[in-house]
Amino acid sequence: MSDVVAVVGIGADGWDGLSPRGQREIREADVLMGSDRQLALIPESTALRVAWPSPLVPALGGLLATHAGRRVCVLASGDPMFHGIGVTLVELLGSERVRVVSHPSSATLACARMGWPAHDTPVISLVNRAPETVLPTLHDHARILVLSRDEHTPAVVAALLKGHGFGDSRLSVLGELGGPGESRVDGTASAWNHDACARLNVIAVDCRASAGGPRLTRLPGLADSAYSGDGQMTKHEIRALTLCALAPAPGEVLWDVGGGSGTIAIEWMRTHPRCRAVTFERDPERVAQIETNAAALGVPALAVHGAAPGAFGDLREQEGRVPDAIFVGGGLTQDGLFEECWSRLRDGGRLVANAVTAESEALLVQWFSEHGGQLRKFQVYRGQPLGGFTAWRPQLPVAQWSVSKQAKGDSA
Repeated sequence: MSDVVAVVGIGADGWDGLSPRGQREIREADVLMGSDRQLALIPESTALRVAWPSPLVPALGGLLATHAGRRVCVLASGDPMFHGIGVTLVELLGSERVRVVSHPSSATLACARMGWPAHDTPVISLVNRAPETVLPTLHDHARILVLSRDEHTPAVVAALLKGHGFGDSRLSVLGELGGPGESRVDGTASAWNHDACARLNVIAVDCRASAGGPRLTRLPGLADSAYSGDGQMTKHEIRALTLCALAPAPGEVLWDVGGGSGTIAIEWMRTHPRCRAVTFERDPERVAQIETNAAALGVPALAVHGAAPGAFGDLREQEGRVPDAIFVGGGLTQDGLFEECWSRLRDGGRLVANAVTAESEALLVQWFSEHGGQLRKFQVYRGQPLGGFTAWRPQLPVAQWSVSKQAKGDSA
């Protein structure tokens, strides 16, 4: 493989839309790689043409090695560094071995067509993600762009919007952007009647929330009624305090031990699109309810595994990254559970544990004395009817221990 792989973004307008530099990179290549559609946009040349296999990513390293020592040019759709193959190649080869020639992305072209500011318009890709991924971004008067998987994605998105209180939202499906066959289909989510649109399309959504519909923000502490299941959950007020103690940041990974209804892991992931979580739950019926809640609340990528700590060893490599934070909401009195969690937590990571029984609370006090951190106790009262009046009904008090794991040799 030559020292540098050229990556050239190409739009639906094909060869004529390329910059002189992009055309030169393609002309000088010994090997052209891309999809069949992209390769068909390039005039005949002496370069060897290699169509992408499926699946692509696992085969990419071997494919490049096969053509080592030759000038390789990879064709990408639009901007190679915007949800594109350029990102994958940089991760594989390093930025110093990838030379990128950009082209306007589909999102840039969509904003231009809609008259929307690109810097203020969130983009959600459903190319390789479940459609429910779009849900956390929805709020009244939001403007978002959705990158479609195929020609059927607009109908799926319209149905999701209608089913989640956004039926009045306006959709514009922009197909084959920048090409001679560019198209546009407009409508509302509730009245959408197009089963299929252009295969290559971007959906522009101008969100409108229905009156009286649920209001679900990215901030922790969704209403308990937002979750289905048997009611086994960290309740609204304590959940908000727990998520604040866990302190999620973009790109971090949470392990949620004793998932119940999945509330902590779900709201961790909702705080930012790059937050990931793994939850552990022994009861098969609760595993199912966690998966149902995760999809309904827009984080279908939540990974659910069996009972902790035995399931810790079952994680696939991607899920098994050392956790940045661990929440223990159940099983505190199980022999060895805390020790296993503590050993898995990265140095500098956070552990938060909640207890409602005297036995589990005693363990928190013991661990607090050994590891430091902060120990708190919360008592929440809710106003409820009592005859013709209102009385304060106490919820179960919750003891909470939160601690940051110090590296060996560091002072606590």
